[in-house]
Amino acid sequence: MAPKGILIIIGGAVDKGSFTESNFDKNVANNLNFFETGILKRIITESFNKEHSRIEIITTASKIPKEVGPEYAKAFQYLGVENVHTLDIDKREQANDPEVLQRIHDADVVMFTGGDQLRLTSILGGTQFHDLLRQKYMNEHFVIAGTSAGAAAASTNMIYQGSSSEALMKGEVKITQGLGFIDNVVIDTHFVQRGRIGRLFQAVVSNPQILGIGLGEDTGLLIKHNNNMEAIGSGLVILVDGREIKDTNLTSVELGSPISIEHLVVHVMSMQTHYDLKHRKLEIGTAVKASSK
Repeated sequence: MAPKGILIIIGGAVDKGSFTESNFDKNVANNLNFFETGILKRIITESFNKEHSRIEIITTASKIPKEVGPEYAKAFQYLGVENVHTLDIDKREQANDPEVLQRIHDADVVMFTGGDQLRLTSILGGTQFHDLLRQKYMNEHFVIAGTSAGAAAASTNMIYQGSSSEALMKGEVKITQGLGFIDNVVIDTHFVQRGRIGRLFQAVVSNPQILGIGLGEDTGLLIKHNNNMEAIGSGLVILVDGREIKDTNLTSVELGSPISIEHLVVHVMSMQTHYDLKHRKLEIGTAVKASSK
């Protein structure tokens, strides 16, 4: 059964996570760089109650929740939504608290911030909070949005570690279970800016059934019915389809050795481009003029 809810995954940037490369600022506050209001506005537009929506900001992934949560609240309030709240769940027992569950029950939109996606899944996975989110997503006009780590954790398969420079060395990219809002994809974020194409290649070659999704910053995918994906924001979405791979040495080389892959299919999406996940078909929309800076 296709979900009645809407999933919006965004490439960042918010704050660095534990799996990012070492050359980013170790003071996480200096990595704050919120995406443009256009994507936030689209989240509001897609919500059933629009500006009257109740939005819960989930800061579990972040190392600086007290800074990140209020910034999102201010951004949504600037766009006309007053009923915005922050939930900093940092222990599993909190994710089973009746008051927390009631807040999610009453919400129209849940927004996961960036940070560390492994922290998200280890704290929230398998809790009543997680179960309730999935139920609302399947059965209601409910919006789940996530940026950076919040986007990476949205799928069933989740990249949680792996440097960009060594990404095509066997064993470098680590994958585990995500929150499972969408199947048959794996998502990487800050994609263009941090040169993570190799990470996605390895994730896909290890299981060519899944579609690799690379989200640029200030860029996202709006996904309806678990199938129709629309590119939103100012940048690029890269799709990596491994179903037509003809050959690879993945299983024959030693750990740490370079990988060869023959015939990966790559698509590039920008604003107003759509992708049918069920039929793996791309539809390029009307060209959009870049705004002058």
